[in-house]
Amino acid sequence: MIAKSTIKLINSLALKKYRTKENLFLIEGDKMVKEALDSDLNIKLLIVTSQFLDRYQISQYNTDRIVETDANELKKVSLLQHPQNSLAVCQIPKKPVFSDKLPDGLSIYLDGIQDPGNMGTIVRICDWYGIQHIFCSSDCVDLYNPKVIQASMGSFNRIIRHECPFEKLAGLAQKSETPLFGAFMSGDNIYEQQLPQQAVLVMGNEGNGIRPAVENQITNKLSIPNFSQNKVKAESLNVSVATAIICSEFKRAYSK
Repeated sequence: MIAKSTIKLINSLALKKYRTKENLFLIEGDKMVKEALDSDLNIKLLIVTSQFLDRYQISQYNTDRIVETDANELKKVSLLQHPQNSLAVCQIPKKPVFSDKLPDGLSIYLDGIQDPGNMGTIVRICDWYGIQHIFCSSDCVDLYNPKVIQASMGSFNRIIRHECPFEKLAGLAQKSETPLFGAFMSGDNIYEQQLPQQAVLVMGNEGNGIRPAVENQITNKLSIPNFSQNKVKAESLNVSVATAIICSEFKRAYSK
């Protein structure tokens, strides 16, 4: 049996205020829990079924507490509609030290991304393209939101997220003569541009795009052209899809 206090704690981690208060976040899904066990994360509580224990030898891992349970009990604490065989409650890592210079290569700045699925997918995209640092405005969705964690498919643990005002990042870019790029509906066709290896790419809010105060500091506006031949066309691309396309073009320019 899982104690009622434990169930209450885990369920509370769906909300940011309780994640902040407890300094804890939740990981679900066998693959991601196994990745967490293999990482440097501090796992405070591991709840698993016998199926998970049969598949993985977890006695070798350093966890504060392990609870074996069955599928019905696990469902009581899971935030997923169809939970698997494991759940981990982890300590939120310390915030990274903000450097006084930009990392090499392409950096991403997210301006007001609100949807957890988009944030998690962008984190996964950055992991795929070898972009280690993501810079975010203060109103972006929390990295440790359970839906962000799920959408990232474990990539959250390989990406360094920095929360900072755009002015600070723009200052670092100016100092290092790094160009600032942004995604806009009316920007220049990305397939016709010479893209540099060192750059900052800004992606905006799902509904409103890049806010005017940030747009005013961006000198390189990019767009992904619409090739549809239909009279009625899609108005825009999902921000995570657009991020993947643009990152691919930046990386392709230097992989030939």
